[in-house]
Amino acid sequence: MKKASAIAILFLTLLIFWLLLNGSLAADIVIVGVVTALVIAILFRDGLAVFSEFRATPRAFLTAFLYLPYFLGELIKSNLHIARVVLTPSLPLNPAIVKVRTRLKSRMGRLILANSITLTPGTLTVELDGEWLYIHWVTAEATDIDAATAQIVAGFEKYLEVMYG
Repeated sequence: MKKASAIAILFLTLLIFWLLLNGSLAADIVIVGVVTALVIAILFRDGLAVFSEFRATPRAFLTAFLYLPYFLGELIKSNLHIARVVLTPSLPLNPAIVKVRTRLKSRMGRLILANSITLTPGTLTVELDGEWLYIHWVTAEATDIDAATAQIVAGFEKYLEVMYG
């Protein structure tokens, strides 16, 4: 019964959101909204995964609020670094795929970590396999697992561990 109520809540949320966005109760709008919301609710019957493993504690909410400026700072730093590499062709490139480890236990925490790494220029998550991530690093400064983990993963992980475990 819990599964059915989760589907119903997701369906109603999506349908209401659809109707608010369209601002119309015309039959065709309502029919498209009902069909689409029903399909999405059935496909994602486990709910919205990004919130399913989130630790809903005051500390986790504060950390989530602090994660955004940290991520934006890393994004700016990596953009400047890659711009410098592109504009100064004499700088040595050292591309490599490095293996790093994460302490995160939740699947969603690992997924957000992999996406955060990929979104910062110069690094691309190639594979996520349990506790291991394989990262393509344009200017690999270390290929040792511990050193690469400290440089690429540790900053993001500090926040994500509090939010997702």
